[in-house]
Amino acid sequence: MKTMMSKMMIKSLKKTRLVLALVFALVVAAVFVGSPAHAASGGFELETPLIDTSNQKSLQRGAQAYVNYCMGCHTADYQRYSRLASDLGLSEDDVVTNLIFTTDKAGEIDKVGSLMANSMSEDYGRQAFGVVPPNLALTARSRGEDWIYTYLKTFYRDESRGGVGVNNLVYPGAAMPHVLWEQQGWQEPVYEGEGADKKLTGLKLATEGTLSPQEYDDLIRDITAFLSYMADPIKHTRHRIGMWVMLFLLLLTGLAYFLKKEYWKDVV
Repeated sequence: MKTMMSKMMIKSLKKTRLVLALVFALVVAAVFVGSPAHAASGGFELETPLIDTSNQKSLQRGAQAYVNYCMGCHTADYQRYSRLASDLGLSEDDVVTNLIFTTDKAGEIDKVGSLMANSMSEDYGRQAFGVVPPNLALTARSRGEDWIYTYLKTFYRDESRGGVGVNNLVYPGAAMPHVLWEQQGWQEPVYEGEGADKKLTGLKLATEGTLSPQEYDDLIRDITAFLSYMADPIKHTRHRIGMWVMLFLLLLTGLAYFLKKEYWKDVV
């Protein structure tokens, strides 16, 4: 009887170990397998830039560009200036002098501990653009780095858009004007085919901007990096701690194995 019970317990233990191994494999796959490449909502293939959110200089340039060109319309009020200063290697004086241009309800310049909110009301944004400009703090999570980068590269002239005057390959019908047109210049669409077969296949630079194409790519790469950082400020800290956690779990697994081996050595 005892021998039979021991065999049943061993068999049950083996099944439990198999289940745990499968669960562990699924967790590892979910963590380390990246999402597949995808196309934009407009059917245009997204570009994949090399974004390095550990590069503080890139993030500093991105923060400056974001404040100068984006924050007038788009808030990012899940992020504080003080946290930005700490993560980007800036002093609070640097942030106050170069990055804080907004005011509070009393008309005073925002403090370094304030959230990165702008002064545009939702009603005014709706009147000006027909839609409230979205909060960009989490856009890199919802859209992805590839989407942001390609979106900022693919504005082009479109006189049919009326007051906006531009369209976008990634997000056709976007209400946003091309705020970086002075830096990039103006692009025009390139079509292939005639009549019903006519389709837009790309863009060409019709009027040069103040930056060369490479310099403009570098600019929007920095903006994309900053938006990616804002969407997940503790990403690198989490990854660093995660490696220690994985090492601890590995050691714990080894300890549990030898403990189990010692416990069951006398079981027939």
